[in-house]
Amino acid sequence: MKTTDRIVKKPWGSERIFAVNSRYAGKLISILAGQTLSYQYHRAKEETIHVLSGTLGMETESNGERILLALAPGETFHVMPGTRHRMFAEGEDVLVVEVSSPELDDVVRLEDRYGREGTTQP
Repeated sequence: MKTTDRIVKKPWGSERIFAVNSRYAGKLISILAGQTLSYQYHRAKEETIHVLSGTLGMETESNGERILLALAPGETFHVMPGTRHRMFAEGEDVLVVEVSSPELDDVVRLEDRYGREGTTQP
């Protein structure tokens, strides 16, 4: 069955949702150089991020301490529900594929440079 992608514009870039059903979702996430997603967590959503191009900055938390990672093309990061995290692109645009459980609106924003704390708006 052929489907149509849905593009969601974001202040930091865009998401191209290419699959969503009751069992899984798939997105291509484009993060513009110098931009960052919100520092957030998900109550139920579980996701795996795979870097296609650029170097992805990933901020996450372990035992109350924030950790910064740099993921190169071909590297993957798994996000369990409840894990605080943020993706960002420093010197170049970044393209990642995200495969997740289908709860696309399950986002609790803790910090956001675009004024979206506490919302699920794009």
